[in-house]
Amino acid sequence: MPVFDLAVAPLRDLNAALHAVGAGANDTHFEVINPRGHHAVAVGADAPVTIAVRGSVGYYCAGMNSEAAVTIHGSAGPGVAENMMSGTVVVEGDASQYAGATGRGGLLVIKGNAASRCGISMKGIDIVVHGNIGHMSAFMAQSGNLVVLGDAGEALGDSLYEARLFVRGSVKSLGADCIEKEMRPEHLAILADLLARAGVEGVAPSEFKRYGSARKLYNFNIDNVDAY
Repeated sequence: MPVFDLAVAPLRDLNAALHAVGAGANDTHFEVINPRGHHAVAVGADAPVTIAVRGSVGYYCAGMNSEAAVTIHGSAGPGVAENMMSGTVVVEGDASQYAGATGRGGLLVIKGNAASRCGISMKGIDIVVHGNIGHMSAFMAQSGNLVVLGDAGEALGDSLYEARLFVRGSVKSLGADCIEKEMRPEHLAILADLLARAGVEGVAPSEFKRYGSARKLYNFNIDNVDAY
């Protein structure tokens, strides 16, 4: 198992090694020690490898992830798993702002809290936050699922498209065109699967409320001008 000590090894060496992994590679498990808040750790991984980061990281860790399983044994700075395509990213601590932004696939799990703008412009990613999320989360979210076991801040789901938002706790306020919606059996099934995949135990899908788009802002309408 390759071990990269970022206290002595250049970050470029780690990312180059991850990018060089091809079909049939022997090295599929990587460990990163002493990340010390480095930015862009494990960005652009494009193979079914396992990456353990032993500590906290800065901006854009695991950005553009494809197929890799990344676990951050610490907290993450802004933009963790930004533009993620597939695979899994798990943050054992907290995540700063715009976690999972523009993500197109895969699963992001944050076991602590997430700051503002979690899941903005998400395009198919699934995000499960064990704690709370900050304001303007899921802004312009297009598709995918955002699951929050704690509370949500102001303007949740502002200008939302077709992403599904599930919140177990309280919501400080809903953004423009975001409303509470009926929790149907298919949504309970989706939520149960996401909770299981995110390692959540002892929490029933029925404890959540679902929020989604009222679909009034898809096309300009003078009657809704105050909502824009």
